[in-house]
Amino acid sequence: MHKQTLLACLLTTCLFAGSAHAQPLRIALGSEPTAIDPHYHDLTPNNALTAHIFEGLTRQDEKQKLHPALATSWENDGKNTWTFKLREGVTFSDGSPFTADDVVFTFCRTLKNETAIAGSFADITGNFESVTTPDAHTVVIATKAPEPLLPTFLGTVGILSSSIVKHDKLSFDIGKNCGVTGTWPVVGDFNDGKLAIGTGPYKLKSYTRGSAIDLDRNDKYWGDAEPWESVRFLPVPNAAPRLAGLLAGDYDVIENPAARDLARIKDDKRFGYVITPTTRVIYYQLDVGRAQSPFVKAADGKNPLQDVRVRQAMSLAIDRKAIVARLMDGAAEPAYQFLPTGMFGTLPNPPELRYDPAEAKKLLAEAGYANGFQLTLSTTNDRYINDSQITQAVAQYLTQVGIKADVDAMTRAIYFPRRSKKELSVALGGWGSTSGEASSFLRQWPATPNKEGTVGGSNYGGYSNPAFDKLILEAISTLDDAKRSSLLQQAQTEMMKDFAFIPLHFESAVWAHKANLTYTGRSDQFTLAMSVKPVK
Repeated sequence: MHKQTLLACLLTTCLFAGSAHAQPLRIALGSEPTAIDPHYHDLTPNNALTAHIFEGLTRQDEKQKLHPALATSWENDGKNTWTFKLREGVTFSDGSPFTADDVVFTFCRTLKNETAIAGSFADITGNFESVTTPDAHTVVIATKAPEPLLPTFLGTVGILSSSIVKHDKLSFDIGKNCGVTGTWPVVGDFNDGKLAIGTGPYKLKSYTRGSAIDLDRNDKYWGDAEPWESVRFLPVPNAAPRLAGLLAGDYDVIENPAARDLARIKDDKRFGYVITPTTRVIYYQLDVGRAQSPFVKAADGKNPLQDVRVRQAMSLAIDRKAIVARLMDGAAEPAYQFLPTGMFGTLPNPPELRYDPAEAKKLLAEAGYANGFQLTLSTTNDRYINDSQITQAVAQYLTQVGIKADVDAMTRAIYFPRRSKKELSVALGGWGSTSGEASSFLRQWPATPNKEGTVGGSNYGGYSNPAFDKLILEAISTLDDAKRSSLLQQAQTEMMKDFAFIPLHFESAVWAHKANLTYTGRSDQFTLAMSVKPVK
């Protein structure tokens, strides 16, 4: 080929490739993030979005294996003290340098965050006895109780720039406001972009609730540059329009297309998809702590949910295998515990949670509710895969055994604050283990809340079992892996006997995309632009 012709071809190819990457990467989300603030709500869509802008000291890969991030190494003294060495040469998107002061400020802010939902992330930093900085790139954390998973947990705490507030010398002294002299930031300060300053691969361009979230590539990022100059996230809560948008070319990647619709793209060379098993368990949390519950009505005036026979009957009334087959189209697994079997601290052979409506009716009669009672199942309709449809199905199962069940489905922006205020009686939940071990669910949901806020942060149903608490508190402070695993298994066995939480199934995550892209599915269900690469 003539040199000039070859040069022209190469230039054309480069220009085409450049223009392709200059176009926004368009990702349709099934569940819209509720804030840009990385500490607002410990919620998967929020954490996935903020991971583009903010980084933790560590990070997890697609299989939840731990890696260095803003910390390059860490070590424990065998007891309560961890030393983290910070990455040098890192700057925030506004050009300010990243130092140990930013880490101290961030930890303080999680404990000074008035707009956080359910004390998000304070359960981690609430266990800190002290945080010291021997130099600009070293952070030493002493915990009140031993915390074997601290490096993992710190991957979830997005580091803020201390430059976003007025302050004197910063220190981890909550009583003295940590040295901050200005106003502590609130969620709105991040949503409008004013304080959305991070070290991550992208920076916020605009956030319009219900419309779109636009990110630009952070050219000051310390790591490898991302191929996409800009990314647009679009909330599309209904699966059918998400798939239609992909087929029409409006989106490049979509999350959670309905499994039944994958046949439409299976043999279409224009598209690809990936299905990834996850740790997310879908379950119900029951109000067992109050003699009167707002959405339960029984002839005797009591709260039937306080009777373990009633709670067990509710579990027996649910056909988990039918839900997986018919509603989830096989893209899920029935759950008989709160983390998939085989993961750290799980029961190796958990007893199957049977579908037995006859036994359910028998237990209800024994509890004095042969004629049933009324209750309302509360659920999101825009957070988990088929969340409201699942709750409708469960309501029908309960009705078949004599419990007249209604459904109250609402957007998660309304649902989560109501649940955290304990306004519900039977609440749908979904929990993905960020640590990959059974303690993640057990310490957060069924544990009796302590004054430090380090356990039981999501115990909205008032469950309290001293035998379980003793086991879980010992487990989470045990550094020996074998002993901790045994304690977690014992704790889960003890908690499961009470049926205050009724597991349904484990979700599988599905992503579909254009064929000129690849997507790496993640077990934590994070939808990340960093997981999207152009086909070489």
